[in-house]
Amino acid sequence: MFHSEVPAPHLHISGQITAYSPFINSRNYSQYFIGDNITQLKQITFASMQHTLKIDIPRLPRPVAYADTLLLTGSCFTEHISDRLMQHKFNVLSNPNGILFNPLSVAHSLNSYIDNRQYTHDNLFYLNELWNSWDHHTRFSDIDADTALQNINNSQNQAATYIRKADHLLITLGSAFQYYLKDGSRPVANNHRAPSQWFEKRLLTIETIVDALSTTLDRLLTINPGVQVIFTISPVRHIRDGVVENNRSKARLIEAVHQLCEKYSSACYFPAYELLIDILRDYRYYDIDFVHPNFMATSCVWEEFVKSAMATEAIPLMQQIHEVTVAYRHRPRFPETEAHQKFLTTFATKCVLLMQQNPLINLNEELSYFNMGKKNN
Repeated sequence: MFHSEVPAPHLHISGQITAYSPFINSRNYSQYFIGDNITQLKQITFASMQHTLKIDIPRLPRPVAYADTLLLTGSCFTEHISDRLMQHKFNVLSNPNGILFNPLSVAHSLNSYIDNRQYTHDNLFYLNELWNSWDHHTRFSDIDADTALQNINNSQNQAATYIRKADHLLITLGSAFQYYLKDGSRPVANNHRAPSQWFEKRLLTIETIVDALSTTLDRLLTINPGVQVIFTISPVRHIRDGVVENNRSKARLIEAVHQLCEKYSSACYFPAYELLIDILRDYRYYDIDFVHPNFMATSCVWEEFVKSAMATEAIPLMQQIHEVTVAYRHRPRFPETEAHQKFLTTFATKCVLLMQQNPLINLNEELSYFNMGKKNN
């Protein structure tokens, strides 16, 4: 379709309807209106229109319930989903190694949880006045080596527990580009702002990705045969790689993930990438860098995730918890007013009732806030 032609809806004009034309030429638009004088046009209303492509997202074979345990790992898009899950009080552990972008780092981290690996001083390196780990995000870096190790190993222990009991493992892959240290050809999860000449950058093959994650899934299913693995591809564009290179990278991830879903009956795919790139496909859904999805975009993806992934009986409870967490974040200008005191009492009562009716839900932090603000306390 040329840019000068646009699909023509039925045009309702002064109670009459023009004949439908599949295309309207923008250079001679007035010919499709009734009457020769365009100024006589009083009202145009469009018939029902489809504004986006439609996508059929199947329900998960085993939807997520409040009794379930979830482990999430991968790119920064993982953080968006995990934040929403935690706001709704699901039992979640997110990114025990911090944000990981490439499949080899994800596989390596999951293997370390399966092995309950403990890191030592030999696994750290000193750079930019911080002690760092090539396997971890910079949020684990610290000016003190012992503190860095303690934080890393505490997270390892927690992840080792979660991976053995998780009902769902959500893996979000961001890039098929892998950086290797030239000294020893070691793959790294984060460059920690080290000089670029330290690294060699490679685009992983589909076979390499599938082999690495297959080995990990085989090991995982041995210690946790009931886990459901949910793959997603991050819609965040890795524009520093280049536009063409980013698309090559995403294409390899998508194909690798679908091969894994065909290979393992316990693996399935949620199309977060397609929702942003093919359905929303507009820069108003991106942040000012044109790379990261904004709040509206992540909200759209979250809504589709709820429809696809959440147990039907969990959704009403999610809505009630959402009301409580929104109220918890509210900060009044005049907390002494009678209206605000009633607000606090109402939500304190709601917290108590929700926890009594749903023992798996923990709203103690919210309840404490509501009670502390009341004048009688």
